[in-house]
Amino acid sequence: MTSEKLQKGQLLIAEPSIIGDLSFNRSVILLADHNEEGSVGFILNKPLEYTINDLIPDIESSFVIYNGGPVEQDNLYFIHTIPELITNSIEISNGIFWGGDFELTKNLINEGKINKEDIRFFLGYTGWSANQLEEELQGNSWIIFSNTYESSILKKSSKQFWKEKIIELGGEYIIWSNAPENPILN
Repeated sequence: MTSEKLQKGQLLIAEPSIIGDLSFNRSVILLADHNEEGSVGFILNKPLEYTINDLIPDIESSFVIYNGGPVEQDNLYFIHTIPELITNSIEISNGIFWGGDFELTKNLINEGKINKEDIRFFLGYTGWSANQLEEELQGNSWIIFSNTYESSILKKSSKQFWKEKIIELGGEYIIWSNAPENPILN
């Protein structure tokens, strides 16, 4: 479940106490990179109202776009599980890859060779400067989980993902699993 040392490929689950933060309230983040210079991640459970075709009209697909985080929200990023098709990608861990040849990716989508369970697109990303994420962990903003889903994580429903991870924690977290997203509106 939780791990002592941060490393790419892990999941960061927002503590229930992150209520007023619109970007991170009830977020599940895949940590795509972590080193001495900082960390990068993508929010897995915040779908937007856009499809890939809305943003890039020459892609003939309705893949949903996700809010990857508050940094560089004018840029499109993607993670996938098909490095044998998408060249020049970087392995995050356990069969999950980041980026790659975008023109090739576009063509493969239009040819029907990539489906929505193979790839996920994000506007923006989540970023932390050196030691910032460690400080947020010490401040109890995040809970670290191993990614036991490995490459099948893109098949997870985004709707209940945070709640499922909170229930897994058990104990005092169980009450938060059914609380309204904004307790003030209760």
